[in-house]
Amino acid sequence: MPIDRSRQFRAINIALLTVSDTRTPADDTSGDILAERIESAGHILAARTIVRDDADALVTQLEAWIGEGAIDAIVSTGGTGLTGRDVTPEALDRVKEKDIPGFGELFRWLSYKSIGTSTVQSRAMAVLARGTYIFALPGSNGAVRDGWDGILGEQLDSRNRPCNFVELMPRLLER
Repeated sequence: MPIDRSRQFRAINIALLTVSDTRTPADDTSGDILAERIESAGHILAARTIVRDDADALVTQLEAWIGEGAIDAIVSTGGTGLTGRDVTPEALDRVKEKDIPGFGELFRWLSYKSIGTSTVQSRAMAVLARGTYIFALPGSNGAVRDGWDGILGEQLDSRNRPCNFVELMPRLLER
């Protein structure tokens, strides 16, 4: 999709959440990739943390960021697989108001080009919670590149045509 350079770029505040029982700030490579892309795009990395694969802990962190009002979007990496410890989608289900089903569908379509049918094991998804976008990506470096480079980089750019997530932000809380 084309970026309309005649439009002004609007930086948004993005929180980055790594979901993992094993990663630390020293070896969170997928989080590092996302942080670099968020800042290189001109956005503000407003917060970053690692939370273990525990639905209650994830909900607590998500609710804190959603409640701040200063976070426009949350991008998470990890916890979207099929094992017993993968609970990111279940945590998002507990905080969401609306699903954004096209995100997961498009992610799996893009991912198919890289990893073939293994993409069916991903439960990448996006939701809207009290005016905050939440995007859940798998934890691999390739997956975060696919998610940012193929979807989020454009959809979080206010200049993207014909439409983008940023231009909807002022209307997300309408009733």
